[in-house]
Amino acid sequence: MTRKELYREVAAYFRQAMPEAKTELHYDNPFQLLVAVILSAQCTDKRINQVTPKLFEDYPTAEAMKLATPEVIYEYIRSVSYPNNKAKHLVEMARMLWEKHDGEVPQDLKQLTELPGVGRKTANVVLSVVWGEARMAVDTHVFRVSHRLGLVPDSCTTPLSVERMLIKHFKEEDIPDAHHWLILHGRYTCTAIRPKCDKCGLAHLCKMHQEKKKN
Repeated sequence: MTRKELYREVAAYFRQAMPEAKTELHYDNPFQLLVAVILSAQCTDKRINQVTPKLFEDYPTAEAMKLATPEVIYEYIRSVSYPNNKAKHLVEMARMLWEKHDGEVPQDLKQLTELPGVGRKTANVVLSVVWGEARMAVDTHVFRVSHRLGLVPDSCTTPLSVERMLIKHFKEEDIPDAHHWLILHGRYTCTAIRPKCDKCGLAHLCKMHQEKKKN
């Protein structure tokens, strides 16, 4: 099977299996999504959704959060990973949004990645989820699933190289959904430890599964 055929088959499967794939993070506006994605680094969406309701109730906008201190924000997010750094980043990010973008989240990769705590992955999530841009955020799930399925070659050893390969081969209109397809598949089926290959509708296409069968 060629790589083009593999992508076509994988996309067809996910369109049927996950027709309404979307982020599991809870938010009401672009600023809240940006905050949630920053917090979700090396942490589960489930945990983030537990801490953000009170945070968003008290600090729903950049205008509100810029007036807080890292020490105050820390008390809201103390149960997430790296709360000290994230609290500092959130306050600094809100202040920069207010000073440079009138409190609005910019629809621009460069401007987003200039914000404290915002890397390429976070920016891609926001651009994809909020504005439906053809962006591929590569987290540990996307990286793992892409390699296991054979969507990317072993030579793709960095998130950026995986991102470029996926962007190149998925149809542009599928890319916003494909980001969620791969994340959710990695989160619930193609797990890091003990993947559920017996319940996977892609096992017959999967490079890793086929190699396991040979051994």
